[in-house]
Amino acid sequence: MTIIMVILLIFLIICAVAVSINKNLLNSILIFMSYSLVMSVVWIIIESPDLAITEAAVGAGVTSLLFFLTLKKIQKISPDSELLDEEEDHE
Repeated sequence: MTIIMVILLIFLIICAVAVSINKNLLNSILIFMSYSLVMSVVWIIIESPDLAITEAAVGAGVTSLLFFLTLKKIQKISPDSELLDEEEDHE
């Protein structure tokens, strides 16, 4: 295994753990997006371009967009999203 592949796999593990322990939903979505993009790079390295394109389109694209829309729908994202986070901390 090359050193780049090992670094990418370690980054994937860190992202997976960070998503599960992060309390801020917006940050979790951004970490998930980076996970999907790195995973698409891993698919390219192991010479599976069809899976790489699918991972980039579905994982980082469509799924993240659906997560953002869901957060907006449940009013966790707004222009004053910092205020919402602070209000939750005080409750």
